[in-house]
Amino acid sequence: MKVVRAEIIAIGDELLYGQIVDTNSHWISQELDLMGVKVVRKTTVGDDRKDILAAFASAEARADIILITGGLGPTQDDLTKPLMAEYFGCPIVENSAAVEAVTEFFKKRGREITPLNVLQGHLPACCTYVPNEVGTAPGMWFERNETYWMSMPGVPHEMQKLMTDYVLPKLPTLFPLPVIVHRMVKTVGIGESWLADLIRDWENALPKNIRLAYLPSLGHVKLRLTGFGTDKTAIENDIQQQIDLILPSIDKYVYGYDSESLETAIGKLLTTNNKTVALAESCSGGYISHLITSISGSSSYFQGSVIPYHNQFKEEIIHVKNETLSSFGAVSEETVKEMSTGVRELFKADFGLASSGIAGPNGGTTEKPVGTIWIACAGDGFVETKKLQLTQDRMLNIQLTAVAVLNLLRNCILEK
Repeated sequence: MKVVRAEIIAIGDELLYGQIVDTNSHWISQELDLMGVKVVRKTTVGDDRKDILAAFASAEARADIILITGGLGPTQDDLTKPLMAEYFGCPIVENSAAVEAVTEFFKKRGREITPLNVLQGHLPACCTYVPNEVGTAPGMWFERNETYWMSMPGVPHEMQKLMTDYVLPKLPTLFPLPVIVHRMVKTVGIGESWLADLIRDWENALPKNIRLAYLPSLGHVKLRLTGFGTDKTAIENDIQQQIDLILPSIDKYVYGYDSESLETAIGKLLTTNNKTVALAESCSGGYISHLITSISGSSSYFQGSVIPYHNQFKEEIIHVKNETLSSFGAVSEETVKEMSTGVRELFKADFGLASSGIAGPNGGTTEKPVGTIWIACAGDGFVETKKLQLTQDRMLNIQLTAVAVLNLLRNCILEK
């Protein structure tokens, strides 16, 4: 089966200047990968005529499908439409359906359409007009020499709508595509290299039609199993067999699969075990509470939280002893123990969680450098603590602390 090759061209000076992050190419690549289309290159080009035309010619020489984002606005610096007309050798003409759609778009929003906006309904005569239901810049589809082109707005939700409604359904009608199945095994509490050592023999014995990728992120490592073939059900069964083989070795690190987040997994554990949780967050500043409450239905297991940032309120609200703070400091095992038990009692929860540390970039000492974090989980008759030695970056430390606290809770639920 011939490999279908795709190239993504992102157009705009703002992308090169770093003023906007190109999330479009990332999203498109993921969607194409799921369909078995191989992205062979991603090109970012500024608002320059010669550079854009050169990018078009270069892409046409190697790709079967070329996806272009950006440069479709109504102003003079938006060059994609006129340059595509030039590249394909056809004039720009009024497209009555496109003009009508743009006019209706402004009408529905109670806004007056300007002559400049009307020009967005003028398109290269050699393209197929693709309606943009959530914006004003239409999509443009071109075909030449068995190569297919789609030009889309750079606004992410507009691009995604055009891809989902038009491009992705069209690809199987143009190319014979393989069946590709992805499964994600999500782990926490183990680093990538340690995990790789642990599963090396299993990885080396994987069938030829299944590939493994390590996808590390903040505090997590995802194992992506990708199966190739012609029968989707057979591939799914093959992948599940491999997961079943390795699961006994890594089960204590696995918190979920595919799109499941750690906070979702925590919610399921609490719900299944009919348990509740409360938090006392100092250095994490409410971030962990935000993650937990981002899950629908969290009110059934989340009792509440406090952010006793100042020591006075650690004492007054959750009853950390003054002598504990005086003797050991706010960033200490002794303090987070009392914070976790105090907040558990305050909210009458089954589990109390606490964080206290030096998030940085200032405030560190020789004994307690920036990135020193203590966390705790209190339950019925126990308090589990852990010391973290993190980074110099404040936001990174907060995010890593959140992962560590949630994983500590996960382990306590499973073990206690």
